Amino acid sequence: MQLSSPRLRAALLAAASLTLVAAVLPPPTPLGIGDRLFPELGNPGYDVLSYDLSFAYKDNLSPLDAVTVIDARALQRLERINLDFTHGKVASVEVNGEPARFESVGEDLVLTPARAVADDVPLRITVRHTSDPRGRGDGGWVPTEDGLAMANQADAAHRVFPCNDHPADKAYFTFRITAPAGLTAVANGESVAPALRIGPSTTWTYQTRHPMATELAQVSVGRSAVVHHTGPHGLPLRDVVPAEDRERLEPWLAKTAGHVEWMEERVGRYPFENYGVLIARATTGFELETQTLSLFENSLFSGEAYPEWYVESVMVHELAHQWFGDSVSPRTWSDLWLNEGHATWYEALYADGLGKYSLERRMREAYQRSDQWRAAGGPPAAPKAAPPGEKIGLFRPVVYDGAALILYALRQEIGFEAFDRTERRWVSEYRDGVAGTDDFVRLASQEAGRDLGAFLEPWLYGKTTPAMPGHPEWSAPAAPAAPAASGKAASGKPGAGGAGAGGAASGQ
Repeated sequence: MQLSSPRLRAALLAAASLTLVAAVLPPPTPLGIGDRLFPELGNPGYDVLSYDLSFAYKDNLSPLDAVTVIDARALQRLERINLDFTHGKVASVEVNGEPARFESVGEDLVLTPARAVADDVPLRITVRHTSDPRGRGDGGWVPTEDGLAMANQADAAHRVFPCNDHPADKAYFTFRITAPAGLTAVANGESVAPALRIGPSTTWTYQTRHPMATELAQVSVGRSAVVHHTGPHGLPLRDVVPAEDRERLEPWLAKTAGHVEWMEERVGRYPFENYGVLIARATTGFELETQTLSLFENSLFSGEAYPEWYVESVMVHELAHQWFGDSVSPRTWSDLWLNEGHATWYEALYADGLGKYSLERRMREAYQRSDQWRAAGGPPAAPKAAPPGEKIGLFRPVVYDGAALILYALRQEIGFEAFDRTERRWVSEYRDGVAGTDDFVRLASQEAGRDLGAFLEPWLYGKTTPAMPGHPEWSAPAAPAAPAASGKAASGKPGAGGAGAGGAASGQ
């Protein structure tokens, strides 16, 4: 038979070459980068530079049609490429413009390109797939009363889109979201094109100006109002709230500029292009520091369930994460204490400044519970891994108030001025990057003018809590054990893993 179409001949040749390549390779297997707590997350062999994500939303009970385009650089010769992806159907894959075979193995999508990818060359992967919001209660898409939002921390971004799902590989993001008329779509970063109306649908486009970890991606679709304010030095503030709640929520939204100013006085300039809160009509049990647009439950701001000072301190917790955890991301998940300990620290400082719940009282109460937290969840910088076959509950009291206690001990040991320099230098030196516990110990030692390794090691890794400098009267334990948080997070609610009455490990 004569093949008259060059395109058809090329397609058949590509398919034949893929079959030959697959025949000589071993069976595909899930891979990971060896994170102690999430050993199968992340993938070796390439560095992601950017994601371009397109989602077509119908309703919050239907899979979204999606296209994920990944631009990366190969770090070694790749005969196969592993992506983290599950809970969606893949229609087709291209690698550098050519069709590629694909198989799902565990929670990996394993690609076999038509030809091996050489070391140190550009790599473009295009995956056409669905993204399914149904049937998961442990992260990824979160159904709201009027649409969807995202909550990907710690290991759920790959339930939404194919990716290298580990915070050590940050990248730039572009989002293109199409939704029916009457709905509004938002995402991290800033709008880079006017909303485009075509027939009964509208498409919104957003981009981040700073690299972002996959766990911090945010897309929201709903009947939302987008409210604009201005923060310190002209910082754009963009809040997204249920349209019918806009007037009621405005007094809370007006507080953010003051919160940003308060944080900047302590650690330096806000690190991103804009900031705001996304208030969703959803029940999550936590608040979340998605980059530039922190996710909050609407119920936190409703009624009289929580005092005003407490709600503000939770808002500051998530704002503080923009520096600690978002701009400076953890090198491994065992470094989570640097995110949550710092966010809890500034949350507690803010409450102390309001005269409602003193920092010293909170730290003393945390000290009394610290040994029990360590026994239940492991030391702050070495959380216990999950038993085989079980999912880890990573967000435990020991990485919130238990980790803030380390910062209090450090300040007691080196003094206020050296501690202040350490904090400011940490967020400046590692801005837009990743850093870990050893980096923090080294930097603090430099600012203190002496090696702090021997002092910090038992605080970070000890089974029991060391003596608190300057407080010989403090004694560890006696208080009843606080219940360890399970699942995704210690909730931003009083008593949910925090150090004392009215104080909580808020958000994530």
